[in-house]
Amino acid sequence: SVLLQLQKDEAEDTQSEQEETFMPPPLEDPELNINHPYYDVARHGIIQLGGDDNSGRKVITFSCCRMPPSHQLNHTRLLEYLKYTLDQYVENDYTVVYFHYGLKSVNKPSLKWLQTAYKEFDRKYKKNLKALYVVHPTNFIKILWNIFKPLISHKFGKKITYLNYLSDLREHLKYDQLNIPPEVIRHDENLRGKQKGKLPPVVKVPPPRPPLPTQQFGVSLQYIKDKNKGELIPPVMKETVSYLKRKGLQVEGLFRRSASIQTIKDVQKLYNQGKSVNFDDYHDIHIPAIILKTFLRELPQPLLTFECYDHIIGITSVESSLRVTRCKQIIQGLPEHNYIVLKYLICFLHLVSQESIYNRMTASSLACVFGLNLVWPSKGTASLSALVPLNLFTELLIDFYTNIFNSRTAPGEILP
Repeated sequence: SVLLQLQKDEAEDTQSEQEETFMPPPLEDPELNINHPYYDVARHGIIQLGGDDNSGRKVITFSCCRMPPSHQLNHTRLLEYLKYTLDQYVENDYTVVYFHYGLKSVNKPSLKWLQTAYKEFDRKYKKNLKALYVVHPTNFIKILWNIFKPLISHKFGKKITYLNYLSDLREHLKYDQLNIPPEVIRHDENLRGKQKGKLPPVVKVPPPRPPLPTQQFGVSLQYIKDKNKGELIPPVMKETVSYLKRKGLQVEGLFRRSASIQTIKDVQKLYNQGKSVNFDDYHDIHIPAIILKTFLRELPQPLLTFECYDHIIGITSVESSLRVTRCKQIIQGLPEHNYIVLKYLICFLHLVSQESIYNRMTASSLACVFGLNLVWPSKGTASLSALVPLNLFTELLIDFYTNIFNSRTAPGEILP
């Protein structure tokens, strides 16, 4: 029965292949260097970084439509590259979005490869994977599920969610940050068109409300300063850092864990309304840690500014012995307010790293968490190839905090 279903699925693939040309061009990524250890696979853009989900966890996307025909792609290398990518995240909670559209007989890996892949992803990878969203599932997915069900644990099975339409993703993650291939978007539109014979009506979105005078999230540093009697360090930042300094420095995995989405929203609402927040009430040290990351991520312009992005990306091309000096030069070019807030934050992260024997959060670990919360491109999201320089730059800031920040002081500066 299973074999018959697979043969039927293959026949449907063959028919759809005759209806459309299937040759995805390699994805142009200006930040991808030919010296990348997996350049042969990475250049296709099959695996991408997709921003954050609603709990602030990093999102990795896997797009089948970007996979070239099997004879042009070494599937063993693809598996190695997938592990290489996830290795940057498995110490933190993360989410995967799998776009199934585009998987056809010409590019479909063998069942043996799929079985090997599942076995290769041991507990290290599965433990912190909090959600796997399968978008546009077909009969093939349902067949596979029956084949692999004996191998898949009940706990892992509960992490899988099937979504028939792209719009279903909106309730789970930051949809606008996703790198969705145009082919997948067109396929989604076709499915919706067939569903009712016409596209769904456009939902009118009400105009955004002006921010509250007490707003902390989603507004600029300048706005917060103006509304807080000229205070340079935003209240939410000062309070979370102060609390974590007192009670979180020796907590293992600080900044790596997620928490209840609703709780995070409730705390944000209290801050935005200018109400006091007592983190002791929540009995979870990870809540102030997530609030701090969320504050940085929701700034209209990143703390390290859009202007610095390209300079930061270039850090890997600088000779190792000169990188700290280059970091210092980039930091010196920041606006005064950004510099003061950044110094306040990095001083605290340096302190966290000095307790890494207890909290396991080295400068490198902290950089993986904070790199993308400190800077991102003005358009779209940072690509996977940008992660190495972004994280390296952040790691240097934390490791060499005293050296990098010693030459510039500003009036009213506060250290945590």
